[in-house]
Amino acid sequence: MKIIGITGGIGSGKSVVCQIFSHLGIPVYEADSAAKILYDKYPELKEQVREKISPEALDKSGNINRKRLAEIVFQDPEKLKILNQIVHPIVAWDFKHWIDSHRGYPYLIKEAAILFESGADKACNQIITVTSPLELRLQRLRERDKKTKAEIEAIISKQMNDEDRISRSDYTIMNDEQQMLIPQVLKIHEAILKSSSPSAPKAS
Repeated sequence: MKIIGITGGIGSGKSVVCQIFSHLGIPVYEADSAAKILYDKYPELKEQVREKISPEALDKSGNINRKRLAEIVFQDPEKLKILNQIVHPIVAWDFKHWIDSHRGYPYLIKEAAILFESGADKACNQIITVTSPLELRLQRLRERDKKTKAEIEAIISKQMNDEDRISRSDYTIMNDEQQMLIPQVLKIHEAILKSSSPSAPKAS
């Protein structure tokens, strides 16, 4: 099964691009959404977050307070590393089972903001980076998450920059609200379909 990774910085518009692929009949595994479900499915994950990250990362009902958790880990690189070590192995396990239940498609998509940072790119045959101008990303995030410019810039500073993502990707989609997204996605979709067989996963 051919696996296509989709990544991009916060506010780049990965979700919109994934929706277009979904409309083309391509299943999309959203790693961040899966993690939310897995927190509820496996209480031991929440307990590890409480013990290894901070009790403040959980609300009064014992559920993950994602906003507070993000604030904590983006202020402390070591805790961000620990969180990744807690969550990514079970997300990878869940993704393997998801693949097994989605056989028969020309290819599958895994969307993850930190595809490269987590090492998930190694399981992908090809990778798409979604990029967008910084000011537009800031505007989207201020409207979506109600965060301040300083808060958003702090998160962006912890993520891989677009130049590095693009240099390690096979395709780039520009989501600048000037270039049309659908033609860009269709061109990539057609290129992937023309591939006769999956290429070897990328080396680290």
